[in-house]
Amino acid sequence: MKLFKSFLILFFVVSCAPIYVNHDYERKQDFSQYKTYNYYSDLQTGLSPLDSKRLLNAFDEAMNAKGLTFSEKPDFFVDINSSEYQENRRSSVGVGVGGSGRNIGGGISVGIPVGNSQVNRQIIFDFVDENGIGLFWQAVSESTYNEKASPEKREARLKAIVEKVLEGFPPETN
Repeated sequence: MKLFKSFLILFFVVSCAPIYVNHDYERKQDFSQYKTYNYYSDLQTGLSPLDSKRLLNAFDEAMNAKGLTFSEKPDFFVDINSSEYQENRRSSVGVGVGGSGRNIGGGISVGIPVGNSQVNRQIIFDFVDENGIGLFWQAVSESTYNEKASPEKREARLKAIVEKVLEGFPPETN
């Protein structure tokens, strides 16, 4: 029961910070032909080695759940890149002093930033068919990043990112 409560609390903490994902894909591509995948041999995720391992494990689990398997002779390759950026502070408090007199006016205003700036991480997932069309599917995720988070929280966050990213794969055809 204690494990369940811990997981539930962790889920709420992870779900509070939104994960934004944009999907793009080649409209004319037949996604039903893809059954196997692999990573590029020179994959540089831009994450720490431990976070890379967590991300790839989460990705493999999610792909297996979608019926896709890891293979040495894949139908397509996966490339993953990430970068961090610091978001500007969004709010400030203005303090102003002013005065006026006969035909004379003046004023001073100072903006004081409120709150801490936030570190965000962008992760780009590219699916590439090297024997055919090339890049055929891409997802770009953006979310907050806490470099001081525990390994459990990092793993839960990366799993949530992968799940959100792969919601759009394969795309629904009309």
